[in-house]
Amino acid sequence: MFKWLRRLRALPPIPEAAWQAALKRYAFLGALPDPDRQRLRSLTAEFLRDKEFHGAKGFTITNEVALAIAAQAVLPVLHLRGGLDWYDDFVGIVVHRSEVVARRKVIDEAQVVHEYGEVVAGEAMDRGPVMLSWDDVLASSVSTERGYNVVIHEFAHKIDMRNGEANGCPPLPAGFAGRRSAREARKAWAGVLQAAYDGFREKTILAERFGAEPPWLDAYGATSRSEFFAVACEAYFVNRPNFARDFPEMLAMFDEFFLPKAA
Repeated sequence: MFKWLRRLRALPPIPEAAWQAALKRYAFLGALPDPDRQRLRSLTAEFLRDKEFHGAKGFTITNEVALAIAAQAVLPVLHLRGGLDWYDDFVGIVVHRSEVVARRKVIDEAQVVHEYGEVVAGEAMDRGPVMLSWDDVLASSVSTERGYNVVIHEFAHKIDMRNGEANGCPPLPAGFAGRRSAREARKAWAGVLQAAYDGFREKTILAERFGAEPPWLDAYGATSRSEFFAVACEAYFVNRPNFARDFPEMLAMFDEFFLPKAA
């Protein structure tokens, strides 16, 4: 009911000058075909209407901040069936000026509790808000060569979490990849993802331990399949040529998922 009432509200207008400035700053958005840019603008307006931005520790949410985050967050769902419904499990987006230290607690196999701090540029909580560092959002405008984009990364986690805990496999539509059942589709997806993840992790380990040439993707993707999925999504959307060169099987799989009309 409340979602329906929100959608009755008028869409906030996006000033032309502000929109063009965002497309110029984030060149991967400006490079979209004209129909996609028009749809991106429409969905961005909906996103701005339905989400609430909060500045942490005195950080001010300006129109530039909200628009930059919204437009990049919309990109992964631009052609997904359901559109912004993929993000309907949360409302809040918390923005810090820069990276923050997140407190972590893990229990090892001996049931010993370990607590530590982890420096993060963003974080997506299951059925909760998304946290972002504004400095890292801005960095996304000049880091496409490395396939880096913190907004896409965190919202890829949100997509991944739609069927439970993040594991690198988002909910797949019926008949995905020509499979007869959802179970077979997930198995096919996991097979492609695992092979790419294993290869990426091996290259990352060789670089860190033996001085080999490091991969161009963020090494954080080697920490788990869910993080690899999010890192791969960054590259897929902001540096498709390099992604296609190094991960052709994942490219085909991502195209079928993120571009269902073209599948």
